Amino acid sequence: MLAAVVLCATAGGLVVLVGRDETPVPGPTVGERLGALKAERSRLQARSDGKARISLLAPLREASLLSDALAVRSEPDLERAFERLPATRRQAFADVDALNAALEDALARPGEGGRLAAVSAAARAHATLEALGNGDDLPLVLLFTPRFVPPRRATGELTLSPRVARTLPAETSVRLEGGVRSADPPGPTVPRYAPSFAAGDDDDPPVAVEVVGLHLVTPGPAPTLTIGKWRGEATRTPERLHFLVPRHVFPTEATRTNFVSGTLSIRRASRTLAFELPFVVLPDRPGSFALDQKVMGTVAESKTLVSPEILARAAVGETRNLRRCFDPPAGWRFDKAHRRVLIVERLGWQDDIPDATLNGGTVEFAADEGPEQICLAVSARPATKAARTATIGRFEATLVRDRPQERVVQSGVRALDWREAVRVPIEPGIAAWKLYVRMFDEIDRAFEDDASASLPFLRIASSADGKSMVLQADPAAEP
Repeated sequence: MLAAVVLCATAGGLVVLVGRDETPVPGPTVGERLGALKAERSRLQARSDGKARISLLAPLREASLLSDALAVRSEPDLERAFERLPATRRQAFADVDALNAALEDALARPGEGGRLAAVSAAARAHATLEALGNGDDLPLVLLFTPRFVPPRRATGELTLSPRVARTLPAETSVRLEGGVRSADPPGPTVPRYAPSFAAGDDDDPPVAVEVVGLHLVTPGPAPTLTIGKWRGEATRTPERLHFLVPRHVFPTEATRTNFVSGTLSIRRASRTLAFELPFVVLPDRPGSFALDQKVMGTVAESKTLVSPEILARAAVGETRNLRRCFDPPAGWRFDKAHRRVLIVERLGWQDDIPDATLNGGTVEFAADEGPEQICLAVSARPATKAARTATIGRFEATLVRDRPQERVVQSGVRALDWREAVRVPIEPGIAAWKLYVRMFDEIDRAFEDDASASLPFLRIASSADGKSMVLQADPAAEP
């Protein structure tokens, strides 16, 4: 009897325990959490502007790879309560959430601080991604290349030759607020679509996509990559998948970057495991720039100096010579090629009867004057011993000086080209410069007095002779 009671009590306890395990746990299921991660990934990518697509591409990719890795490993548990997952798996979800939050903050408040926080969160997410591959044999994508799909070669454009920049007066402002102002009418080096008979005939090489990870190579059908309507099979090497994707498969805009996602499908038994691979596609035209140069020079300024009148007076029968020297005003100098003497008046008297012919005096420049002065020699000389004389003379000379002048030389808006470097002459006497760059129609930067400046996909340098600035749009100059 006692044994029966004990048995019944034990059975009742088991029923209670079983019932307690089957009690639903409040909160989302694993499938709901995975759906939220997928929606968040799509939302963040859609919110990314041109600058974010470049500066935050690595964190965005890490969030995508970790989300897909969790989806592949959580497929049998879609209806299971999220809180019943092992702690390590829940932590992986938390790392994706932290990375998405960092990306949200970086998109809402663009800046270096937000970008660095997203990069730090991405590093933690990548460590979690690598750890997921240690506990099972399911496929795991760790990275893939390229990050940026290069621009098309045959864009059907011609590049026009630039016009010669016009010099503007000194009072013109160097700053270009609300757009770049050109010194000339629109025109310098602007790519324009060419007619079909003049379009380039270069063939775009295929884009080599390489996927690196764990357990990617398995027996059975080869993994496939799907981009738009294109689908191709992988060439397999140990832990690597290789695809050659035709360049035209990637939709390309004329002036802006855009996201294009491919789907990597790996067949495992009766399951097809999918991974999203986001790429950023570079546009046909990289952007434009304008260069303002402040040039210091001198301009010649001149005026005429009229000297005071000099009087030389001689008594009866005497000769009088008077010499007087003049220095130019401060900051000026005499132009001795442009000067002349003037005899204002020659007077003569004999027995108090005026007669100018009795005066043989002269007005002339002294031969022994200094290089920076003008000396005038005025003489009164009687023609007869009974005459007295007086001579009045002066001179006129041109004064010159070099006045400092500041002027601004503007290049106007110039187009960048993926295939050829653009050279802008550096003006002699340059004192300062400012370079305005717009990349991909969305990224604006300004550089001052630093010829070694750089920008993603743009190299800025001085020529070997220092006479020009060289700007080269380069698809390989990734951030």
